[in-house]
Amino acid sequence: MTAVDVPTRILIEGLLRTDGTVDGHTLYATAGALDMTDQQIRLCIKRLVAEGKFTQEGRGRQATLRATSKAVREIEPDVEFVRLAYQQDRGTTTPWDGRWHVVGFAIPESSRKARDALRTRVTYLGGALVQGGLYVSPHAWEPYVLDAAAQLDVEQYLSSLTTRDLKVGTLEDPSKIAAQLWPLDQIAAGYDQLLNVATSRLQKLRNTSAFTATDAVTMTIELAAEFTRAMEPDPLLPPELLPTNWIGKRARSITAQCWTLLAQVDGADQLPSLFHLYADAIGDQDARVR
Repeated sequence: MTAVDVPTRILIEGLLRTDGTVDGHTLYATAGALDMTDQQIRLCIKRLVAEGKFTQEGRGRQATLRATSKAVREIEPDVEFVRLAYQQDRGTTTPWDGRWHVVGFAIPESSRKARDALRTRVTYLGGALVQGGLYVSPHAWEPYVLDAAAQLDVEQYLSSLTTRDLKVGTLEDPSKIAAQLWPLDQIAAGYDQLLNVATSRLQKLRNTSAFTATDAVTMTIELAAEFTRAMEPDPLLPPELLPTNWIGKRARSITAQCWTLLAQVDGADQLPSLFHLYADAIGDQDARVR
C-alpha cells in the first residue's frame, strides 16, 4: 500500500475533535499505526504547548490536549475552496466568462513585512505573478485580497482591474497563458501521488470487512494529509483552462469515494472533526455521517 508521510504536527492537529480536544489514547494509537514513536509525539506536544496552540491536561495516553481558539481557526481546512473544487469537477459552477482578475500593489520598503505577508496570501489564494507586484487569477478573488490587505493595513497600496485582453509575452490564448503562469506539471505530480494513495486506500476499504476505529482514524489522517499537499498549490483554475482529463479531478473523485466508505465504518460518528469538515465540503450526501 502506498505510504504516506504524515508530519507529527499534522497528526495531532488532524485528530482534533468537534469539542476542540485531542484524546491521548487515540493520538498514541494512531501514531503507532503510522510508525511514529511515543518520543516524537511527546516532543511535538511540547512544541505545540510552548507555541500556545494547545494546553495539556494529564500525561501520556491519559492526556487530553485542548486547542486554543486561534489554533482551531488555523487548523481547519479552507473548506470553501475544497467545495469549489468539487463543484467544478461536477460541472455545477458557472462556466468561466473569460475575464481575468488582476491585482497589483507597490508597498514601500518601510512595510516590508506586510508586503511579504500579502504576497504570500495572494499566492495562497491561487494568484500567479505576471510581473513585479502584479498578480492574476481567473476567479473573482478581489474580496479575499482586499480583506488580506485590510488586515495588514496596506489596502491603500492595492489596485485591481478585470480584463479579457490579457497578453503574456506573445501568448494570448487563455489556456496557454494558464500553462505559462501556473506550474501545472508540478501540481499534477501532487495529484498523481494523491491518486495513488487514495486508490490503495479505496481498495483496502472495499476488501476489508473488519475495520477498527484506529484503522479508520489512521486512514482519515493519511488521506487528509495527502489531499492537503495536493490541494494547497492548486489555483483551482476553471476547467476551460486546464489540460484535458485533468488528473486533479480523478484524484479528488477517488478521495471522495474513500470518504463515502469511511462514513459507513462502525463508529464513523467518532471520527475527528477533520473528517466531517471534508465530508461536508465534498458535498456527497452519502459521505455525511447521519
